[in-house]
Amino acid sequence: MIAVLFEARLQPDQQQRYLQLAEQLTPLLDKIDGFVSIERFQSTTNPDKIISLSWWQNEQSIEQWKQNSLHKLSQEEGKRSIFLTYKINVLTSTREHHSQ
Repeated sequence: MIAVLFEARLQPDQQQRYLQLAEQLTPLLDKIDGFVSIERFQSTTNPDKIISLSWWQNEQSIEQWKQNSLHKLSQEEGKRSIFLTYKINVLTSTREHHSQ
């Protein structure tokens, strides 16, 4: 499994626009073979920071998402007017533990 961790600091008053774009893009993720899940989080200590954690079965599915035209347009809008800063980490899971 591969995790993609997206961290961003938002421009003032841009959280609603970010959430609108995320809502529009989420159904497209389900169409990608190899996409597992996504969750979004709001920092409790920094109100302008958001985190998105997505899980993927392989690098090819991540690459397919990177090439999606609507995703690319949203990224450009984000860089232009929504994000103060952002960082993306792609992480490979080496071990998994369960409570069951």
